[in-house]
Amino acid sequence: MSPSAAPPASPRFRRLARLAWLGVLVAGVVAYVVVLRVMVRTENLNFFPSLLLIGAITVPVSVLAFAEAGARGPAVRGWLVASVAIAGGIVGTVTAGTLEFDTLRTLGAIPMLFVGIIEEFAKLLVPLVIFLVLRPRDPRGGVVVGVASGMGFATLETMGYGFQELLRARSIAAVDEELLLRGLLSPACHIAWTGMTVAMLWRIPSARRRGRAVWAFLGAYVLAVALHATWDSSSSDLVHLVVAVVGLVVLFVFLVKAHRRPPLSPAAAAPRQAWGG
Repeated sequence: MSPSAAPPASPRFRRLARLAWLGVLVAGVVAYVVVLRVMVRTENLNFFPSLLLIGAITVPVSVLAFAEAGARGPAVRGWLVASVAIAGGIVGTVTAGTLEFDTLRTLGAIPMLFVGIIEEFAKLLVPLVIFLVLRPRDPRGGVVVGVASGMGFATLETMGYGFQELLRARSIAAVDEELLLRGLLSPACHIAWTGMTVAMLWRIPSARRRGRAVWAFLGAYVLAVALHATWDSSSSDLVHLVVAVVGLVVLFVFLVKAHRRPPLSPAAAAPRQAWGG
């Protein structure tokens, strides 16, 4: 078993785990509505950080719960998923913000293609470190790690935009709309794009032809950048709908494949000598 693989779970536990995402979603929605009503009724802005956090994290963490609880048991340990979500969000947003600021200062304006390249690269940093350190052999875990990193990035970015909206509009209703829109779109955007790319990265060690696997990973990264840049550069609702549908379909396909793929045996999961084991 690889260092990141979770121990086998009982069939009953797996059945319950497959529904955990629904419980997370319902609990998050209820908590958001309660906090919002209390804040509006009491006119106490001390509740705003809680509202911002719950509104930004509910949908992404529900997608992460669905990704982790596969039909044949999770392929990644819980502590690793949580670590990637936290570190991926912080490292990703800080790196992207710094690089975008430097690019803006150098060029005077940032082409949307550069934004896509920078942010998709920033979200890959933590998964790349995990990949190089743990040398995963089970490809099922790639999409989970990617979803975790994308979730952390999307959550912190949504919180930032929500805070900016409060300062700009000075309206809780405007913040509510911003959180709802970005929360619903996160699975089709940051989460899907990073989940797809990291899923292809995790396939490299176990691939029979690693050269093709490396090119497939690079192709997935280029596709993620293209979808990201298309989303950012267009103001058309139709274009956004197409990009969102593509992202959701790609994410769903990778998740279904990961859930249906049987876990590797201990012998197969062990690093091969050619991989540096």
